[in-house]
Amino acid sequence: MAQPPVERARDAIQEAWENPRLTFRRLSGLDRSGPPPPQTLAGAPLNPWTIPNAIGIVRLALIPVFMALALGSEDGTDTAAVIIFAVVAWSDYADGIAARVTGQYSRFGALLDPVVDRLLVAGGVVVVWKFDLLPRWALAVLLARELFLLLAGRAALRRGVELKVNWWGRLAVWPTMSALFFALAGGVETLAEVLLYVGVGMSLVAAWLYVAEARRQVRSARGVAPSSGA
Repeated sequence: MAQPPVERARDAIQEAWENPRLTFRRLSGLDRSGPPPPQTLAGAPLNPWTIPNAIGIVRLALIPVFMALALGSEDGTDTAAVIIFAVVAWSDYADGIAARVTGQYSRFGALLDPVVDRLLVAGGVVVVWKFDLLPRWALAVLLARELFLLLAGRAALRRGVELKVNWWGRLAVWPTMSALFFALAGGVETLAEVLLYVGVGMSLVAAWLYVAEARRQVRSARGVAPSSGA
């Protein structure tokens, strides 16, 4: 029996959602149009046993290895530590690509990924602070921002606030991680310092937008009309 047109249309929409056309922009994460995968939203099962989550767990396990090697070196520029830092930093894209290729999205991965990134930044800041490889006042601002987002994020989750990574925060990862990498690699201090300032500035803008969005969601949940001010 032929399927009714309404059912065919419904099935086609469902298939399009479950199997979006994997263009280069979508695969690389440049195209994030549409709603987030339902498997990543609050209330969804954690589902930790996936290929992307395995990558994330390996990234997490490498952070203490990086810290041990870097802090045990003479000047913080240990070659093995720098390589591990680079692997953990840029493999952030590997788990995202793996999720998009396999369709293995999960709540566990959505929670794990930003935690690994913030722990890596914090670890890199500790190393470059100890060996005075970058201006400490800028590192203090960056570390305070990461700590604030970690604590505020937990408070937001308890209030039922669901925040998506904004583009300022997503783009700030590049200069911030690059600044720490070049500082750890040594020999390009000026470039590392400039990238750090750019990353800190973009990170602060992202933090302000997160706070504004959290306030909007809390007001909306309480049925309070948003104010016209910032």
